[in-house]
Amino acid sequence: MATVLIVEDDPINLRVFSKILSKRGKLTVKSTEDVQEVMDVATSGEIDVVLMDVSLSNSFYQGKSVDGIKITQLLKANPHTANLPVILVTAHAMDGDRENFLSQSGADGYISKPVVDHQEFIDRILAVIPNSD
Repeated sequence: MATVLIVEDDPINLRVFSKILSKRGKLTVKSTEDVQEVMDVATSGEIDVVLMDVSLSNSFYQGKSVDGIKITQLLKANPHTANLPVILVTAHAMDGDRENFLSQSGADGYISKPVVDHQEFIDRILAVIPNSD
């Protein structure tokens, strides 16, 4: 069973995503918004994909405030986590945001909030996980 790490600062979104992915998607879910924990879990090999909120209000790394774009850049720059799929999840859904966020971060996918179609949400996550068929 694949494991998803959800990096999300909104407790309601976290609960909704966790429930969709675990109950309907039959995926194992971990969550944190602690950046050092994200880096540690990502390098451990325990997870198959990261769902990364773009706007994180409480996340700091090495004393600096960071958002999901920066955390994704850190993951993609590390040889141990560069191939770990990261999907950005954000309420920023203006024209051009998707392309801008993907090019800035190096992420593997983008999903806009709110998530309405639960099966499509699961399918888009499964699509980036190697050997998830």
